[in-house]
Parts: sequence; structure tokens; C-alpha cells
Amino acid sequence: MARVKVKRRGIQIPPGYLLLILTIVSVLLMILTFTTDVVPTVFNSIAGYTFMPFKNGLTEISSYANQRAEDFRQVREVLSENKALREQVDELTQENDRLIENRFELIELRSLLDLDSEYEEYEKIGARVTGKDPGNWYSVFIIDKGANDGIKEGMNVIAGAGLVGIITKTGPNWAQVRSIIDDDSNVSGRMLNTSDNLIVYGNLEAIKDGTIEFGQLSDPDDEVAVGDKIVTSNISDRYLPGIAIGYINTIEKDSNNLTKSGTLTPVVDFEHIDAVLVITQMKEKGGLE
Repeated sequence: MARVKVKRRGIQIPPGYLLLILTIVSVLLMILTFTTDVVPTVFNSIAGYTFMPFKNGLTEISSYANQRAEDFRQVREVLSENKALREQVDELTQENDRLIENRFELIELRSLLDLDSEYEEYEKIGARVTGKDPGNWYSVFIIDKGANDGIKEGMNVIAGAGLVGIITKTGPNWAQVRSIIDDDSNVSGRMLNTSDNLIVYGNLEAIKDGTIEFGQLSDPDDEVAVGDKIVTSNISDRYLPGIAIGYINTIEKDSNNLTKSGTLTPVVDFEHIDAVLVITQMKEKGGLE
């Protein structure tokens, strides 16, 4: 039998002894495995402490990855749905804008139709506003009908519920309108209920408060009151008679105690004019408007 040699740096076991020891251990483990539950239990315990946590970790990682993949899929679906909804909202918004525009256009056309019926004794041409002076008010503006359509300087223009102004310039397919609120405008008017005459003055400062001015009203019997209607006068040389201008808003005696002046509320919204009617019948030109 060989001796076990011991060296300073460690113990060396001869290969024969090592093989013998491993064989004996293997035989003992086989005997224990077939005759008892010790070995399987030990191996199961070792596996439980080593492989199970690893397996559980892999399971959790797999579950987490699957959950994230599902989350990403849902996010993509939501983003796709949101895009479709935004496109649908944009379409509905555009459609709603078109309906609102059509509604206002219909209201405007009905207003012009009513106005056409009210002044049916006059021939008219419809026109749309295509431009205006800077600012909020339609004091001077351009329409899309001109000389080629029979429009002439001096023709009266109406919209809303009455008088807008008069044609001052024409081109082949356009015309310029000066409204009665312009500073250079003077209109000869009369009280509808008393037939007393007066002058309506354009005033861009006054219209900011929703009114225009009038003066030279002769009312010796004090019959004129707030709310009375003013129309164009029969004596006007440029404006056809009987076209509504507005209603008395304020009235007071002048310093001469012979005439009255004040403000009136016009029957036309001079901040919003999109379409007008041009009356093709004209009065001969003269000194008074």
C-alpha cells in the first residue's frame, strides 16, 4: 500500500485511493436512495434553495415582459384611437363651422329677401362685400358688382332693415359704397309720424356708442319723441324716399329754441355687413343728399 505523502504546501491523495473513496460514496448513495428518502430529500432541498429562486425570477421577468408588451400594445391602440378621434373631431369642427356659416348666410339672405319685399317698388341687384377701410366699421367699403352689372354712381344701397349708403365710385366689376355713418355723409330725412324734416349726420365717433347724429329738426308742437322712426325724405335729391334710417335715441332743443337735435339708433348693423342690395332706380343729382 502506498503511503500518503505530506508536503508542506498540501496533502496529495493518490488516484487509486480517490477512486476507491468515490466508488464507496456512490455505492452508499445508491443504497440510501433505494432504501430511504434521505438522498432525494437532500437533493430536493438543495434544488429548492438553488434552482427555485432562479426559476421564480425567470417567471417574474417573463410576466413583467409580457405585461410591458401588453401595455405597449394598449398604448399603441390608444394612440391610434386618439389620432382617429382627433381627425374625427377636426372633421366635426369643420362641419360645424360650415353649418354655422351657412346658418348666418341663410339668416342674412332671409333678411335681404324681407328687405327686398319691403321695398318691392324698387329694382335691386344683390352684391357681396369684398373689402373695407381699416377699422371695425363699414364706413367705406367695396362690393363685387360694378359697371358691367349696371351699377352707377349715386345708386342707393340697403341692407339689414334699411339704408346703408350710396355708391360713390364704380369699376367694371366693383363699386365703392359710402355709408351714412361716414363723417362725410349727410342724409335728408323726415319723421315718419310727423313728416318733419331733419338732417342725419355721419359720425364715426358717435357710432362707437351705436348711434349717429341728427339735427335741424323742426318740431314746434313737440310731437317727436324717443323711439320715433326716421326715414329718407321726399326732398332728398340723391336718396329715394321712405327708406328706413333709424329710431330716435335722444332728443333736445337747440340753443336757438327753434330746432332740435340728438342721436338715433340706425336700423343697420354697421359693424357686420356681408351682403347688400343696390337699388338701380336713381334720383337726379342735386344739392341735397
